[in-house]
Amino acid sequence: MEMEFVNTSSEVNNTKWIEDLALDELNMEESGIVHFDEHLDIDQMLDESSLEIMNQIRDFVEVYVARFNEYRTSNNPNTQGAKIKIFKISNTVNDFMLFRNSLKLVFARKSHNIISVGFLSRSGGLYSARLNQHTPAINAAHEIRAHVGPFNKITWNFEGEPVDLQVMVKHYISEFVKHSAR
Repeated sequence: MEMEFVNTSSEVNNTKWIEDLALDELNMEESGIVHFDEHLDIDQMLDESSLEIMNQIRDFVEVYVARFNEYRTSNNPNTQGAKIKIFKISNTVNDFMLFRNSLKLVFARKSHNIISVGFLSRSGGLYSARLNQHTPAINAAHEIRAHVGPFNKITWNFEGEPVDLQVMVKHYISEFVKHSAR
């Protein structure tokens, strides 16, 4: 019986891990130092994964915010103040926030396995996005948590469910725009 493998994702095209493995072996040959367990270091994997996820989130945010700003100002040039601005948060690796009309939407790596997303109001209050029309916002940020599964596969979950980053970003930006409108 012949097995057929179907490429249904871009994961096959992601070869960085094998390139890193080859470089590690070359470095091992040159230095004489062997790291047998490095590929099993969960903390390092979570750290790399959280950085990657934050970069993907920021990529989605940048595309959507640029399109919003472009459309908003092209249809009414007198609304320059209504633009959404993106700022890097100082002294962090890749945390960032959106700002408009005194409201902030903050995306931050709380730890190597938790990403928090929440609103900061002018009064300094922290609250979450509403999840639906029947659920009010709470006075805490949402947390996207890493789960390490079989073969050290890392998935990012919200309330136990896998996260679709594009859908998540769309939700948060929609809430941000609605709450930051004047």
